[in-house]
Amino acid sequence: MAEKGKSTMGRFFGFKLHPVCNERGELLNFCLMCGNVDDRNADTINTICKGLFGKLYADKGYISAFLFEFLFDNNSIHLIIGIRRNMKNKLMSFRNRILLRKR
Repeated sequence: MAEKGKSTMGRFFGFKLHPVCNERGELLNFCLMCGNVDDRNADTINTICKGLFGKLYADKGYISAFLFEFLFDNNSIHLIIGIRRNMKNKLMSFRNRILLRKR
């Protein structure tokens, strides 16, 4: 079932783990996917975010306008992501910046 995949660290053979934790570090949900599945896959995101609400802090692998709108429309989840070097700077509250760094 393992597949070849690529991440920021290079190529690998195996699986990807997508955990969801609350602000206290308690595991709420997780999804184990093959290495070649995109992080922004709608099925993966639906599985992870089932029953969640509020804000979701994610890494730069989840940057997608479609994903932001999908989560906000279907689950009323506000997706908060850092910015890449080639992106325009956007204002972010201090609390969101601290929690994103804590992620």
